[in-house]
Amino acid sequence: MIRFFLLQNRQGKTRLSKWYVTPPADNERVKMEADVNRVISGRTKSHTNFVEYQNFKLIYRRYAGLYFVFGADASDNELLLMESIHLFVELLD
Repeated sequence: MIRFFLLQNRQGKTRLSKWYVTPPADNERVKMEADVNRVISGRTKSHTNFVEYQNFKLIYRRYAGLYFVFGADASDNELLLMESIHLFVELLD
């Protein structure tokens, strides 16, 4: 199950945030979004685009300085979510 979708720039500012479960309180949500950006922005291109984070998985892709991030359950299909990110980017283009 997809928990959230984030669109963030390289500086860590969240441009779009969509929660599919009840979002945490505002201060916790901001802290979580900053932590997610810290985790994924520190990774190099030689790493995979999947990261275990707390009790779920982050699936992300970088396009033109923007990070498209899905937070999903650990049992979800990573490749399906990567394809969803690609389709979303094509729609925006």
